[in-house]
Amino acid sequence: MKKINMLIYLLLFFIPYTNLNSQPLITKSVIKIYTVYDSYSYDNPWQMSGQSKGTGSGCIIDKERILTNAHVVSNSTFIQVKKAGEAKRYTAKVLSISHESDLAILSVSDPSFFIGTQPLQIGDLPEIRDKVAVYGFPTGGEEMSITEGIVSRIEQRNYAHSSANLLACQIDAAINPGNSGGPVMIGDKIVGVAFQSAMRGENIGYMVPAPIIKHFLHDIEDGKYDGFPELGIKFQKMENPDIREKYNLAEDQSGVLITGILIDSPAKNILMVNDVILAVDGTDVENDGTIEFRPGERTSMIFLIQKKYINDNITLSILRNGKVMNKTIKLTVPMNSTRLVPFEKYDTPPTYYITGGLVFVPLTKNYLLEWGNQWFFTAPSELLTLYQKGIRTPERKQVILLSKVLADEINLGYHDIDNIIIKSVNGNLISSIEDLIEAVENNQKEFHEFEDIDGNKIVLKRDKVLKYSQRILDTYKITSDRSEDLKKQK
Repeated sequence: MKKINMLIYLLLFFIPYTNLNSQPLITKSVIKIYTVYDSYSYDNPWQMSGQSKGTGSGCIIDKERILTNAHVVSNSTFIQVKKAGEAKRYTAKVLSISHESDLAILSVSDPSFFIGTQPLQIGDLPEIRDKVAVYGFPTGGEEMSITEGIVSRIEQRNYAHSSANLLACQIDAAINPGNSGGPVMIGDKIVGVAFQSAMRGENIGYMVPAPIIKHFLHDIEDGKYDGFPELGIKFQKMENPDIREKYNLAEDQSGVLITGILIDSPAKNILMVNDVILAVDGTDVENDGTIEFRPGERTSMIFLIQKKYINDNITLSILRNGKVMNKTIKLTVPMNSTRLVPFEKYDTPPTYYITGGLVFVPLTKNYLLEWGNQWFFTAPSELLTLYQKGIRTPERKQVILLSKVLADEINLGYHDIDNIIIKSVNGNLISSIEDLIEAVENNQKEFHEFEDIDGNKIVLKRDKVLKYSQRILDTYKITSDRSEDLKKQK
């Protein structure tokens, strides 16, 4: 199975369900998935990391589609599937994928694969203490496994695959590698997809719940995936009575305080810092930032935003300077796009630019993962701080690193430099890697000067860089001085 950080993806897996009459129907639609994948190297971004193999689970849904986890098929180069109880494998491909919600749809071109199957239907969000059955193919055998558990908690949770904070259901059931992507059933309806387990604690597993599955399936009906929307604000709780008094909340009012409006936010010029959000689409927000989504059940107010689709409108009731008002916002920005340091990306080549043997990259979680499973403790602290707390501004839309120096005679003296944050190039402040490229390629002075955030400088003669950059690329078997995405902007 694929290596997973923090939480283990393998997963879930519970089973025998009390409605035994539905099992024959379900088992004919449960799928084992075999993947070959090759991840990109972010340490050497011009090459791949090397081929690996993994397995997972899935199920057939309507329109001859297979529903599974995104992490089962991410970075895949070859996919095969087989039905429970059969030996023949069929070639499959990814039709749609949502890394945020860890869901994917596969297709099989051979129509004979679907003979004798019946698509499973998506049900509704289960109740706490509902008994569920989880179907899949954990390691330890080739045949399908069925385990059983109950829904023990429903709340917003960070998904290990994407770091996105979305609704999830906790299930008390045994966790086994290989069950990722398997259907979690109540009767003959899918109420979730098994996707991750906790590293600490016993019998703690999680499923992507039916509302998130339905959101994904509805999103891709037009043939493209847009994602879950984001409001693009920072806010804090108002549980202390003094802060509520300071911002003029009455005894019967509650809400959260807006502390920041991000540069890409669709709420820019509509909401203001120090506004208090009282309600979202008519649902009251408590002082701890939660809303009641069902009687007696609460979760974060962002759940109401994530129920929407890109370009939907949402109405917030706010308190501004003691006055209640309603503000309608068009949700145009997908979640996590406002981050300074992006969460982990899949199926996307890394961005890089090389000049004079200096390798420049934007800081991403993928880059931090090059420090291994304990990256959160072993990566440079200044980079971890930016990952955790960095905010995009007009002056800094990306963190640009000099990741390494490809040793050559022209960059002598700089060979040991790595992982430094670039502040300016040739006197120009750098907000993005495009800024860095422009500052290098438009420079007509005798020297190139790269300055880091501590004021240290790397100086190279411009004519040497022009003359010997290709020699360095050839020495290190690098076919291009920049990634494909930057070639399009050249």
